[in-house]
Amino acid sequence: MDYFLTEEQVMIRELTRQIAEEKVVPVREELDEKEEFPWGIMEVLAQSDLFGLFIPEEYGGLEKGCLELCIAVEELSRACLGVATTYAANALGTYPILLFGSDEQKKKYLPEIAAGKRLVAFGLTEANAGSDAGGIQTTAKLDGNEYVLNGTKQWITNGGEAEIYTIIAITDKSKGARGASGFIIEKGTPGFNFGKKEKKMGIRASATRELIFDNCRIPRENILSKEGMGFILTMKTLDNSRPGVGAQGVGVAQGAFEEAVKFARQRVQFGHPIISFQAVQHMLADMATEIEAARALVYSTARYIDSGAKEVTKESAMAKVFATDMAMRVTTNAVQVMGGSGYMREYPVEKMMRDAKILQIYEGTNQIQRNVIGLSLIKEAAKK
Repeated sequence: MDYFLTEEQVMIRELTRQIAEEKVVPVREELDEKEEFPWGIMEVLAQSDLFGLFIPEEYGGLEKGCLELCIAVEELSRACLGVATTYAANALGTYPILLFGSDEQKKKYLPEIAAGKRLVAFGLTEANAGSDAGGIQTTAKLDGNEYVLNGTKQWITNGGEAEIYTIIAITDKSKGARGASGFIIEKGTPGFNFGKKEKKMGIRASATRELIFDNCRIPRENILSKEGMGFILTMKTLDNSRPGVGAQGVGVAQGAFEEAVKFARQRVQFGHPIISFQAVQHMLADMATEIEAARALVYSTARYIDSGAKEVTKESAMAKVFATDMAMRVTTNAVQVMGGSGYMREYPVEKMMRDAKILQIYEGTNQIQRNVIGLSLIKEAAKK
């Protein structure tokens, strides 16, 4: 379909697709096997100014929006979801600074982020706090002109590799989730260390580690906005980032679909290519239709966010849940179309199916997304 992209948006898509095909596809299997962080590819993306897509020009960015970011994420995901996750998580970690940072914080951090010189990560999840943000136990106590952080963050994407971290910690336990605050912490700060690199089912090129804070002292001015804004900061950040997860779903599904079609045209059974069989045609037809529907929803949501809409929680959750559930179905069906070949590591759909699963889990499980959508519907009904 024609989504009436501008010339600049088409250029972003073509540039990112070229990088994906020339730099990512040849090494994606090796990166997956070795669980190797894709620093070389990140450098290429930095040289292409793709880290600055959504950052204002005054801080060295291109001042584009959520749609442009989704386009780039989709193209990278079409080639390798592990690489795309590394890139997308950088944006996730940057949004708190972009949305809630002071002028001084933005001037200090955003230019280097836009240039791709310093990678970013977002630290929310803990052993007892995933979907339930109120379960956060990491604390930040003010001591003179410094905050002292103690606690552990779990399953943090880009953990250990990133140099800048936006962290959510409790500053007032008596207020529960409303007592959370956001902070900027740099790698190398005394008392800030990392756990082991996690071994995962998929997205193995992406690094996932614990963040460990042991009497970690940071300057008072490293707080984002003010105390008690951590919950709002988190929700606004996720509202902006979830369409990007949807774009990951669209991209990995598109990549798997293309592999399935190519295989179905070449594989001959009973004297005919299997794409000539109605059963296979119907599977491919459903896959193509679902991908297009998900892309339309993701792009529409991204445009809605870029329009300046203030309340996007429901739409953002819809884009995430629909596109990522679709990605799991499509990648699974791609393996099915390819039969035994699809199950073998020789073909990329095996990896795509493993990778796709995480999309239904991170940045809010799809069950939680349905809760979010349902709550929004209740609120809307109450206003009528």
